Amino acid sequence: MKNELAGDIALAKGKSQYDTYCKRILANKIILAWILKYVAEEFADMDISKIKECIGTDVQISEVNVLPGRTNMPETERIMGESAEDAVPGEGELYYDIRFSVYYARQKQRIKLIINVEAQKEFYPGYSIITRGIFYGARMLSAQKGVEFTGRDYDNIRKVYSIWICMNAPDYIGNAISFFHIQKEDTIPGIPDKKETYDKLTVATICLNPRSEKGNRLTKMLGILLSPRLDSGEKIHQLEYEFDIPMENDMGEELNQMCNLSDYVVEIGLKEGREQGIKEGIKEGIKEGIEQGIQQGIQQGIQQGIQ
Repeated sequence: MKNELAGDIALAKGKSQYDTYCKRILANKIILAWILKYVAEEFADMDISKIKECIGTDVQISEVNVLPGRTNMPETERIMGESAEDAVPGEGELYYDIRFSVYYARQKQRIKLIINVEAQKEFYPGYSIITRGIFYGARMLSAQKGVEFTGRDYDNIRKVYSIWICMNAPDYIGNAISFFHIQKEDTIPGIPDKKETYDKLTVATICLNPRSEKGNRLTKMLGILLSPRLDSGEKIHQLEYEFDIPMENDMGEELNQMCNLSDYVVEIGLKEGREQGIKEGIKEGIKEGIEQGIQQGIQQGIQQGIQ
Protein backbone atom coordinates (compact mmCIF):
# COMPACT_ATOMS: atom_id res chain seq x y z
CA MET A 1 0.00 0.00 0.00
CA LYS A 2 1.31 3.46 -0.87
CA ASN A 3 2.25 5.68 2.05
CA GLU A 4 0.98 9.23 2.52
CA LEU A 5 4.02 10.80 0.87
CA ALA A 6 3.55 8.67 -2.24
CA GLY A 7 -0.10 9.69 -2.33
CA ASP A 8 0.82 13.37 -2.01
CA ILE A 9 3.31 13.04 -4.88
CA ALA A 10 0.66 11.40 -7.08
CA LEU A 11 -1.85 14.14 -6.25
CA ALA A 12 0.69 16.86 -7.03
CA LYS A 13 1.46 15.22 -10.37
CA GLY A 14 -2.24 14.98 -11.19
CA LYS A 15 -2.84 18.62 -10.27
CA SER A 16 0.12 19.71 -12.40
CA GLN A 17 -1.17 17.71 -15.37
CA TYR A 18 -4.68 19.15 -14.90
CA ASP A 19 -3.28 22.70 -14.88
CA THR A 20 -1.23 21.92 -18.00
CA TYR A 21 -4.22 20.63 -19.96
CA CYS A 22 -6.28 23.62 -18.81
CA LYS A 23 -3.68 26.01 -20.22
CA ARG A 24 -3.32 24.00 -23.44
CA ILE A 25 -7.08 24.11 -24.00
CA LEU A 26 -7.26 27.86 -23.35
CA ALA A 27 -4.34 28.35 -25.74
CA ASN A 28 -6.30 26.88 -28.67
CA LYS A 29 -6.73 29.60 -31.28
CA ILE A 30 -10.52 29.30 -31.48
CA ILE A 31 -10.80 29.76 -27.70
CA LEU A 32 -8.43 32.74 -27.79
CA ALA A 33 -10.50 34.21 -30.62
CA TRP A 34 -13.61 33.96 -28.44
CA ILE A 35 -11.79 35.71 -25.58
CA LEU A 36 -10.50 38.49 -27.84
CA LYS A 37 -13.97 39.02 -29.32
CA TYR A 38 -15.39 39.96 -25.90
CA VAL A 39 -12.31 41.50 -24.27
CA ALA A 40 -10.27 43.39 -26.89
CA GLU A 41 -12.15 46.38 -28.30
CA GLU A 42 -10.11 46.10 -31.50
CA PHE A 43 -11.92 42.84 -32.36
CA ALA A 44 -15.41 43.53 -30.99
CA ASP A 45 -16.97 43.89 -34.45
CA MET A 46 -15.10 40.99 -36.08
CA ASP A 47 -16.30 37.42 -36.60
CA ILE A 48 -14.69 34.71 -34.47
CA SER A 49 -13.31 32.96 -37.58
CA LYS A 50 -11.66 36.18 -38.76
CA ILE A 51 -10.16 36.86 -35.33
CA LYS A 52 -8.65 33.37 -35.34
CA GLU A 53 -6.86 34.19 -38.59
CA CYS A 54 -5.26 37.25 -36.94
CA ILE A 55 -3.54 35.16 -34.27
CA GLY A 56 0.04 34.13 -34.80
CA THR A 57 0.14 34.41 -38.60
CA ASP A 58 2.60 37.26 -39.17
CA VAL A 59 5.83 35.46 -38.47
CA GLN A 60 7.43 37.00 -41.56
CA ILE A 61 7.27 40.59 -40.33
CA SER A 62 10.76 41.83 -39.41
CA GLU A 63 10.13 41.91 -35.68
CA VAL A 64 11.57 39.62 -32.98
CA ASN A 65 8.87 37.36 -31.61
CA VAL A 66 7.53 38.43 -28.22
CA LEU A 67 8.39 35.01 -26.78
CA PRO A 68 12.09 34.94 -25.82
CA GLY A 69 14.08 32.44 -27.86
CA ARG A 70 11.29 31.81 -30.39
CA THR A 71 11.84 33.82 -33.53
CA ASN A 72 9.78 31.48 -35.74
CA MET A 73 6.56 30.46 -34.07
CA PRO A 74 5.01 27.48 -35.93
CA GLU A 75 1.56 27.92 -37.38
CA THR A 76 -0.46 25.46 -35.30
CA GLU A 77 -3.94 25.32 -33.84
CA ARG A 78 -2.43 26.05 -30.43
CA ILE A 79 -0.38 29.05 -29.41
CA MET A 80 2.90 27.56 -28.19
CA GLY A 81 3.18 30.16 -25.47
CA GLU A 82 2.69 28.30 -22.20
CA SER A 83 5.03 29.42 -19.45
CA ALA A 84 6.85 31.98 -21.60
CA GLU A 85 9.32 33.87 -19.42
CA ASP A 86 10.83 37.34 -19.21
CA ALA A 87 14.17 37.04 -17.43
CA VAL A 88 15.76 40.24 -16.10
CA PRO A 89 18.88 40.20 -13.89
CA GLY A 90 17.97 41.17 -10.34
CA GLU A 91 14.25 41.14 -11.13
CA GLY A 92 13.57 37.40 -11.07
CA GLU A 93 11.59 35.47 -13.66
CA LEU A 94 7.97 35.81 -14.75
CA TYR A 95 6.13 32.84 -16.16
CA TYR A 96 3.10 33.58 -18.29
CA ASP A 97 0.44 30.93 -18.75
CA ILE A 98 -0.20 32.02 -22.31
CA ARG A 99 1.35 34.93 -24.21
CA PHE A 100 1.04 35.64 -27.92
CA SER A 101 0.79 38.34 -30.55
CA VAL A 102 -2.22 39.24 -32.66
CA TYR A 103 -2.57 41.64 -35.59
CA TYR A 104 -5.34 43.85 -36.94
CA ALA A 105 -5.63 46.46 -39.68
CA ARG A 106 -6.01 50.17 -38.89
CA GLN A 107 -5.79 52.88 -41.56
CA LYS A 108 -3.98 50.52 -43.96
CA GLN A 109 -1.46 49.66 -41.24
CA ARG A 110 -1.00 46.28 -39.59
CA ILE A 111 -1.08 46.83 -35.83
CA LYS A 112 0.39 44.34 -33.40
CA LEU A 113 -0.95 43.64 -29.91
CA ILE A 114 0.65 41.48 -27.23
CA ILE A 115 -1.75 39.34 -25.22
CA ASN A 116 -1.34 37.47 -21.94
CA VAL A 117 -4.00 35.04 -20.67
CA GLU A 118 -3.87 33.67 -17.11
CA ALA A 119 -6.08 31.04 -15.45
CA GLN A 120 -6.79 31.38 -11.73
CA LYS A 121 -8.67 28.89 -9.55
CA GLU A 122 -9.89 31.59 -7.17
CA PHE A 123 -10.67 35.30 -7.21
CA TYR A 124 -8.49 36.29 -4.25
CA PRO A 125 -5.45 33.99 -3.83
CA GLY A 126 -4.04 36.16 -1.01
CA TYR A 127 -3.55 39.25 -3.19
CA SER A 128 -5.44 41.26 -5.81
CA ILE A 129 -5.20 39.64 -9.23
CA ILE A 130 -5.98 43.06 -10.71
CA THR A 131 -2.79 44.47 -9.21
CA ARG A 132 -0.86 41.42 -10.38
CA GLY A 133 -2.33 41.90 -13.84
CA ILE A 134 -1.06 45.49 -13.91
CA PHE A 135 2.40 44.21 -12.98
CA TYR A 136 2.30 41.60 -15.77
CA GLY A 137 1.17 44.25 -18.24
CA ALA A 138 3.93 46.64 -17.16
CA ARG A 139 6.53 43.90 -17.66
CA MET A 140 5.19 43.18 -21.15
CA LEU A 141 5.57 46.88 -21.94
CA SER A 142 9.11 47.25 -20.57
CA ALA A 143 10.25 43.99 -22.24
CA GLN A 144 9.54 45.56 -25.65
CA LYS A 145 12.59 47.84 -25.51
CA GLY A 146 15.17 46.46 -27.89
CA VAL A 147 12.57 44.14 -29.42
CA GLU A 148 9.60 46.18 -30.63
CA PHE A 149 11.33 49.58 -30.42
CA THR A 150 14.82 50.93 -29.91
CA GLY A 151 16.29 54.11 -28.50
CA ARG A 152 13.64 56.73 -27.85
CA ASP A 153 11.15 55.47 -30.42
CA TYR A 154 8.47 55.04 -27.76
CA ASP A 155 5.63 55.54 -30.25
CA ASN A 156 6.23 51.98 -31.44
CA ILE A 157 5.33 50.46 -28.06
CA ARG A 158 2.68 47.80 -28.67
CA LYS A 159 -0.52 47.75 -26.65
CA VAL A 160 -0.74 44.84 -24.21
CA TYR A 161 -3.64 42.97 -22.65
CA SER A 162 -3.35 40.91 -19.48
CA ILE A 163 -6.50 38.77 -19.24
CA TRP A 164 -7.29 36.88 -16.03
CA ILE A 165 -9.87 34.08 -16.04
CA CYS A 166 -11.00 33.45 -12.47
CA MET A 167 -12.79 30.18 -11.82
CA ASN A 168 -14.87 29.65 -8.68
CA ALA A 169 -15.69 33.33 -8.27
CA PRO A 170 -17.67 34.08 -5.08
CA ASP A 171 -21.46 34.29 -5.33
CA TYR A 172 -21.52 38.05 -4.70
CA ILE A 173 -19.51 38.49 -7.92
CA GLY A 174 -20.97 35.68 -10.03
CA ASN A 175 -20.22 35.73 -13.74
CA ALA A 176 -18.62 39.10 -14.43
CA ILE A 177 -16.18 40.86 -16.77
CA SER A 178 -14.32 44.08 -15.87
CA PHE A 179 -11.64 46.17 -17.55
CA PHE A 180 -8.92 48.36 -16.04
CA HIS A 181 -7.09 50.67 -18.40
CA ILE A 182 -5.53 54.10 -18.87
CA GLN A 183 -7.82 57.06 -19.56
CA LYS A 184 -7.24 60.77 -20.12
CA GLU A 185 -8.65 63.17 -17.51
CA ASP A 186 -8.40 66.95 -17.82
CA THR A 187 -7.91 69.24 -14.84
CA ILE A 188 -7.29 72.17 -17.19
CA PRO A 189 -8.39 71.31 -20.76
CA GLY A 190 -6.15 71.97 -23.73
CA ILE A 191 -3.94 68.93 -24.32
CA PRO A 192 -5.12 67.03 -27.44
CA ASP A 193 -6.67 63.64 -26.76
CA LYS A 194 -4.73 61.11 -28.85
CA LYS A 195 -5.88 57.80 -27.45
CA GLU A 196 -3.29 55.78 -29.36
CA THR A 197 -0.50 57.50 -27.37
CA TYR A 198 -1.66 56.31 -23.95
CA ASP A 199 -3.99 53.36 -24.61
CA LYS A 200 -1.17 50.87 -24.09
CA LEU A 201 -2.29 48.59 -21.23
CA THR A 202 -5.56 46.90 -20.35
CA VAL A 203 -6.15 44.38 -17.57
CA ALA A 204 -9.31 42.30 -17.95
CA THR A 205 -10.84 39.98 -15.37
CA ILE A 206 -13.32 37.30 -16.38
CA CYS A 207 -15.02 35.77 -13.35
CA LEU A 208 -16.87 32.45 -13.61
CA ASN A 209 -19.42 31.06 -11.18
CA PRO A 210 -21.53 27.99 -12.11
CA ARG A 211 -24.37 29.15 -9.82
CA SER A 212 -24.64 32.59 -11.40
CA GLU A 213 -27.48 33.22 -13.85
CA LYS A 214 -26.04 36.43 -15.31
CA GLY A 215 -23.32 36.63 -17.94
CA ASN A 216 -22.84 36.60 -21.70
CA ARG A 217 -21.81 34.13 -24.41
CA LEU A 218 -18.17 34.21 -23.35
CA THR A 219 -18.79 33.46 -19.67
CA LYS A 220 -21.19 30.67 -20.65
CA MET A 221 -18.69 29.13 -23.08
CA LEU A 222 -15.78 29.33 -20.61
CA GLY A 223 -18.02 28.01 -17.84
CA ILE A 224 -18.69 24.88 -19.90
CA LEU A 225 -15.10 24.55 -21.10
CA LEU A 226 -13.57 24.74 -17.62
CA SER A 227 -16.32 23.06 -15.60
CA PRO A 228 -15.04 20.32 -13.24
CA ARG A 229 -18.55 18.82 -13.13
CA LEU A 230 -19.22 18.13 -16.81
CA ASP A 231 -17.65 15.12 -18.50
CA SER A 232 -15.75 15.51 -21.76
CA GLY A 233 -18.60 14.16 -23.91
CA GLU A 234 -21.06 16.74 -22.58
CA LYS A 235 -18.52 19.52 -22.96
CA ILE A 236 -17.72 18.57 -26.55
CA HIS A 237 -21.43 18.33 -27.44
CA GLN A 238 -22.28 21.76 -25.97
CA LEU A 239 -19.22 23.50 -27.39
CA GLU A 240 -19.83 22.11 -30.88
CA TYR A 241 -23.58 22.66 -31.10
CA GLU A 242 -24.10 25.77 -28.96
CA PHE A 243 -20.92 27.65 -29.84
CA ASP A 244 -19.85 26.14 -33.17
CA ILE A 245 -16.40 25.25 -31.81
CA PRO A 246 -14.93 22.40 -33.92
CA MET A 247 -13.39 19.40 -32.15
CA GLU A 248 -11.93 17.49 -35.08
CA ASN A 249 -8.31 18.14 -34.08
CA ASP A 250 -6.63 17.48 -30.71
CA MET A 251 -8.81 19.74 -28.60
CA GLY A 252 -11.41 17.06 -27.91
CA GLU A 253 -8.71 14.66 -26.71
CA GLU A 254 -7.26 17.30 -24.40
CA LEU A 255 -10.71 17.99 -22.96
CA ASN A 256 -11.06 14.27 -22.29
CA GLN A 257 -7.67 14.16 -20.55
CA MET A 258 -8.52 17.21 -18.43
CA CYS A 259 -11.85 15.68 -17.36
CA ASN A 260 -10.13 12.40 -16.46
CA LEU A 261 -7.70 14.32 -14.27
CA SER A 262 -10.50 16.20 -12.48
CA ASP A 263 -10.67 13.35 -9.97
CA TYR A 264 -7.24 14.43 -8.78
CA VAL A 265 -8.51 17.94 -8.21
CA VAL A 266 -11.50 16.66 -6.22
CA GLU A 267 -9.25 14.45 -4.10
CA ILE A 268 -6.88 17.34 -3.47
CA GLY A 269 -9.83 19.48 -2.35
CA LEU A 270 -10.99 16.76 0.04
CA LYS A 271 -7.48 16.35 1.44
CA GLU A 272 -7.05 20.08 1.96
CA GLY A 273 -10.50 20.26 3.55
CA ARG A 274 -9.66 17.47 5.99
CA GLU A 275 -6.38 19.16 6.92
CA GLN A 276 -8.12 22.49 7.46
CA GLY A 277 -10.78 20.76 9.57
CA ILE A 278 -8.12 19.17 11.76
CA LYS A 279 -6.42 22.54 12.27
CA GLU A 280 -9.72 24.21 13.17
CA GLY A 281 -10.53 21.36 15.54
CA ILE A 282 -7.20 21.74 17.31
CA LYS A 283 -7.77 25.50 17.67
CA GLU A 284 -11.23 24.92 19.14
CA GLY A 285 -9.88 22.27 21.48
CA ILE A 286 -7.16 24.58 22.77
CA LYS A 287 -9.68 27.40 23.21
CA GLU A 288 -12.10 25.19 25.13
CA GLY A 289 -9.23 23.81 27.24
CA ILE A 290 -8.13 27.30 28.22
CA GLU A 291 -11.68 28.29 29.11
CA GLN A 292 -12.13 25.15 31.19
CA GLY A 293 -8.80 25.77 32.90
CA ILE A 294 -9.84 29.30 33.81
CA GLN A 295 -13.15 28.08 35.22
CA GLN A 296 -11.40 25.39 37.24
CA GLY A 297 -8.93 27.97 38.57
CA ILE A 298 -11.76 30.27 39.63
CA GLN A 299 -13.55 27.43 41.41
CA GLN A 300 -10.38 26.41 43.22
CA GLY A 301 -9.72 30.02 44.25
CA ILE A 302 -13.24 30.39 45.62
CA GLN A 303 -12.97 27.17 47.60
CA GLN A 304 -9.61 28.18 49.09
CA GLY A 305 -11.04 31.57 50.04
CA ILE A 306 -13.97 29.94 51.82
CA GLN A 307 -11.60 27.67 53.72
